[in-house]
Amino acid sequence: MLILTCPYCGVAAEETELHPGGEAHLTRHGPGSTDADFEWYLFARRNPKGVHFERWRHLYGCGKWFLAARDTVTLQVFGTYPAQSKYPPREIIAAIRADRPDWVPHWDEITGDSAPGVGNDPAPNPTPARDSFA
Repeated sequence: MLILTCPYCGVAAEETELHPGGEAHLTRHGPGSTDADFEWYLFARRNPKGVHFERWRHLYGCGKWFLAARDTVTLQVFGTYPAQSKYPPREIIAAIRADRPDWVPHWDEITGDSAPGVGNDPAPNPTPARDSFA
């Protein structure tokens, strides 16, 4: 049984109390993006065998969304953290690397960013002004 600890209310909940929300840390593409970028956002997922970052909702608890790092093969949970995080916290990265020294984060492949959480968003998605829809 998969047990995740909600980072908001601190409850260790079984997966039956949670609702999965798919892959975490997706770059969302809005107006002005290419068709290829939008198609990638809608349909392409990593689905790795091994370390994976996912969105979860504490459905029968506080109701908030959070992110979890876990192994899809062994169900080992490396940690959970708030949904507003652009990258996993350093302590979760350290826990993954301690158990899997050869693991490379997927954002290194995409952005070359080896220091999560440092720098600007490589693909900002600003909300258009209300007047631009007229």
